[in-house]
Amino acid sequence: MSRSTRRVPVVFAALGDETRLSLLERLSKGRRCSIAQLTDGTRLTRQAVTKHLRVLEKAGVVHATRAGRESVFEFDPRPVAEVRTYLDRVSRQWDEALDRLRAYVE
Repeated sequence: MSRSTRRVPVVFAALGDETRLSLLERLSKGRRCSIAQLTDGTRLTRQAVTKHLRVLEKAGVVHATRAGRESVFEFDPRPVAEVRTYLDRVSRQWDEALDRLRAYVE
């Protein structure tokens, strides 16, 4: 199993939560955001956002940098691209298996 393939389950788990997907959507617009900015306009507490961002950070989907006293988060699309590559490969494998089954049945 390659290094990027080993990360796929961690990324899937991180993306498997509606709140984390929402945070990622906001960050994927190319803007770095602080926790305060990410909580603005939501009913989430800073603590809840921080917890979700740590999960995304562990999966490598976001990265934090310090800007004064605040942490600023930004989206890293590489892990998501690795998941997409994995899903494309699995999809091709299923398509090939179904084609073989279809040929066998006909």
